[in-house]
Amino acid sequence: MGRTSTLGIALGLLSYGLFCVHDAGVKWLVVTTPVWQIMFFRSLTVLAGTIVIGGRPLLLRAVATPLKWPLALRALLMMTAWLCFYSASRTLPLAQLTTLYFVAPLVITLLAARLLGEHVSRARWTAVSIGFLGVMFASDPFGVTASLPTLLVMAAAVMWAYGIILMRRIARQETSLLQMLFSNTVFLVISGVASIAAWHPPVGIELPLLLAVGVFGGLAQFSVFEAARSVPASVLATVEYSALLWAFLLGFAVWGDIPDLSVSIGAALIAGAGVLLVVTERQTARARG
Repeated sequence: MGRTSTLGIALGLLSYGLFCVHDAGVKWLVVTTPVWQIMFFRSLTVLAGTIVIGGRPLLLRAVATPLKWPLALRALLMMTAWLCFYSASRTLPLAQLTTLYFVAPLVITLLAARLLGEHVSRARWTAVSIGFLGVMFASDPFGVTASLPTLLVMAAAVMWAYGIILMRRIARQETSLLQMLFSNTVFLVISGVASIAAWHPPVGIELPLLLAVGVFGGLAQFSVFEAARSVPASVLATVEYSALLWAFLLGFAVWGDIPDLSVSIGAALIAGAGVLLVVTERQTARARG
């Protein structure tokens, strides 16, 4: 499991890095383009690429798979989580939004033991807890109060966590391309209907940006699906914290944002959690081998 686990962790890190670039593209686009329309173009791009790569065998498998309902349920969960998160983002400060959402890895670790029967070692619990502590430092989430936006973010985190559990379950029987086919079909239909009311014809750089968002989003989806096939959900949960590190790096590279001391401490804790996870997983693999 050592080499497979290391590859899975690497794919997880890659996926959250790609998602970060994807989110940066979305940040530029939302200034002029409706969010639903961005989702529509992204889903269309990913779906087209998936069908081209998978071809007729993928479509036949989509018809034959006995997991149609779990696949559709996961897609709906992800869409609902996305809606809850972005609805809350209109009123909550980014620090609170980020910290509340990163409750998800803790929920994933808990559900992995209960629903997947995974053995969550003390080292994994330690890693995911250190990662969450790092998010707390980096985000400086003071002033969190009970409110509808707060509940929406927590709901999004729980739905995302259960979506990861479903992804891990489905990955035991079906390919990543099939999961992408179902997810993006659901996203395309819902976002397409929602986009009709306020369609904005892409102009200038918008079309290339929409295409880039689709490409990076598709690569990120494939990477995270493949990671779920290689590592336990509790391991992938800790890797998810790397999204914050990627965000800091991209913010510095593109916008020149320089992290303050609390952010630097948080980033160090998150990086430490990742190193702890990799080292302990390799030691466990050697012990078993």
